[in-house]
Amino acid sequence: MLTEATIEKLRILAESAKYDVSCSSSGTVRAGKKGMVGNTVGGVGICHSFADDGRCISLLKVMLTNYCMYDCAYCINRRSNDIKRATLSVSELEEIVMEFYRRNYIEGLFLSSGVVRNPDYTMERLVRIAQDLRTIHRFNGYIHLKSIPGASRELVKKAGIYADRMSVNIEIPKEESLKLVAPEKDHKSVFEPMSFIREGVLENKEDKKNLKHVPRFVPAGQSTQMIVGATPETDKDILLLSSSLYQQPTMRRVYYSGYVSVNTYDSRLPVLKQPPLVRENRLYQADWLLRFYHFNVNEIVDETHTNLDLDVDPKLSWALRHPERFPVDINKDDYEKILRVPGIGVKSAMLIVNSRRFNRITSYHLKKMGVVMKKAKYFIVCGELTNMFSGPTIGINEIHPERLKPLLLSDKQKKEINDRKQLSFDFDS
Repeated sequence: MLTEATIEKLRILAESAKYDVSCSSSGTVRAGKKGMVGNTVGGVGICHSFADDGRCISLLKVMLTNYCMYDCAYCINRRSNDIKRATLSVSELEEIVMEFYRRNYIEGLFLSSGVVRNPDYTMERLVRIAQDLRTIHRFNGYIHLKSIPGASRELVKKAGIYADRMSVNIEIPKEESLKLVAPEKDHKSVFEPMSFIREGVLENKEDKKNLKHVPRFVPAGQSTQMIVGATPETDKDILLLSSSLYQQPTMRRVYYSGYVSVNTYDSRLPVLKQPPLVRENRLYQADWLLRFYHFNVNEIVDETHTNLDLDVDPKLSWALRHPERFPVDINKDDYEKILRVPGIGVKSAMLIVNSRRFNRITSYHLKKMGVVMKKAKYFIVCGELTNMFSGPTIGINEIHPERLKPLLLSDKQKKEINDRKQLSFDFDS
């Protein structure tokens, strides 16, 4: 039975955990087993979001403690902050998870912690919780563990046996900026646990080739998070690091968190009236282009455009900068070219390529396939849009990109651009 004191601790620690956005999961399925409690059917979960099969998934997102030995400028739980502090014991947290799970409040656990004493001491407690949930309480639901930067190889690999996913947050993309706002940290302490997780996953795959029964090791891979807007890195700096991380076979997602001014008194940080949410959204869109649309970083951002255009999405921005690549003939050009047309997604591009073998594709067909014709019509030729059917086609090569851009914005977008009150901060001054 949960006491009022335990519930109060939970309230404090859940509030302290809300700034970590790298809590989603994918790529793991734990089927129900006799003698075990729960499962992760569907294999995807994120706090108050949706699974691939349409289900809403909830995770208990909580910290073991919000006491911390570090004094990072951007963190609400920094050592010098005067905030309410709390610590759950290992048994208390295990009891909360099992009680909430049995009552169908949650479908899994996302567990992080402030660093107390030293990284290994904190990591050992996180591992013990995961181990107890699996072996003593027979919990078969989803577990996402936050690996503590600087933790030893042995503890990280032990955690991977019981966790579905692990994450180590980079937070600040460049070492020199990290030293400015978190002088007690360095990138080595972050990248080492990442390498331990990667080694464990690869070793596990090799063991499966030779042994019949091998415990799974972090089946959902790992994720990380970067803070956007706290330091002067450009979007190009952030995306270059993300691209290099995605080259690792176990990195599933890089998350971007718009900086929230929680420590306004610290002069090392910009003072923002609101988080840079539009920039955060553009980074997610660019991340999608890297992962699914076969773009590279230098195409999305370059030396001339080191930051993403806040007015339009990165794919449309690229198309407006490269009118020579258009128009694309929907009925003749290959999949790669069609995929780069604004308004056409991965599924639509595949449908186009497969369908045109049987019939000539027209704008009617494109609409049925889910293509956003408001954008796409300026970058394509097909069916009745060609000269043969409707006279001269008005596309990006007939309309200057600067004149075309306003035509692609909705009234709501135009209003948002006019009303946008995101403050810029001059780091050089």
